[in-house]
Amino acid sequence: MDSDSTRNIEVSIVICTRNRASRVSGTLGAMRALRTNHAYEVIWVDNASTDDTAAVLQRAFGSDSASRYILCERIGLGAARNLGWENARGRIIAFTDDDCYPSPDYVDAIFAAFADHPGAGVIGGRILLHNPDHTRITIEESEAARVYPKRTFVRAGTLQGANLAFRREALQAIGGIDPDLGAGTRFPCEDIDAVTAVLWAGFDACFDPRPTVAHDHGRVDADVPALLSSYDRGRGSFYAKYILRPDTRATFILRWLSSTWRRRDWQGLRTLRTELRTASQYAIAKRRYGALALAVPLGLAALAVQSIVSFGFSSGRRLWSR
Repeated sequence: MDSDSTRNIEVSIVICTRNRASRVSGTLGAMRALRTNHAYEVIWVDNASTDDTAAVLQRAFGSDSASRYILCERIGLGAARNLGWENARGRIIAFTDDDCYPSPDYVDAIFAAFADHPGAGVIGGRILLHNPDHTRITIEESEAARVYPKRTFVRAGTLQGANLAFRREALQAIGGIDPDLGAGTRFPCEDIDAVTAVLWAGFDACFDPRPTVAHDHGRVDADVPALLSSYDRGRGSFYAKYILRPDTRATFILRWLSSTWRRRDWQGLRTLRTELRTASQYAIAKRRYGALALAVPLGLAALAVQSIVSFGFSSGRRLWSR
């Protein structure tokens, strides 16, 4: 990076971490390996760690003028990411995780992606599996660019927070990342929430395969059920938030009903139950009791229909297999 402190920062990379002192060395190494002529910075947000994370990071920054340390005392990935971008100076804010290793050309790739998609407020990139012994989950290996037009529905998981960048003006337009959401809270959906908010603020969203990170997530097959359950909770709160908004209500009700109809089995029923429970918790947390009173009968009706359909689908499949 150019050491001239008067240069305008073009890209800010924000990395949030909590109690990962023993595991951040790989990401620190990837940051040191970045190669670019663009002015950039790396902001590490310590989300109220109780281990030696602060000491490890601050030692690593001794000879690194591009990196900064920020403490976020409010636990939750949304709160940490929001504080990170608020302290960032870049025209582009790129979020990745403390178990991800951006490629050396990451800054150049992000800059090129936004240059080629001038209408995009947010761009997601590739997320490759770092360790082949880990479960193939939370990755995105597509090499085809995709554009999601403004004010359209994008399902959870389409663009992932492990490799997600925003124009500063897009984050300003939506008031930043929702601090009530994200890992560490009851509602783990801060990434798709921010993407959706940007779309409905009048920007496009894109997937571009050039910005690439390797994800060293460490999960094995036994970890998958708990992870999928957290995704179900995230979707429930995500749907609830946008059903509570008048401008997005109709779109999100229809999309939720459509996704429920496609999951016509017992696993789909369990998923719907988790989504409905978390949606109710979200409405209560936001004190939207009137909306909750109206939604409960509809939710119970959807659950009853899904139960009947799931039973019929399961019974029919058993008969067919005889």
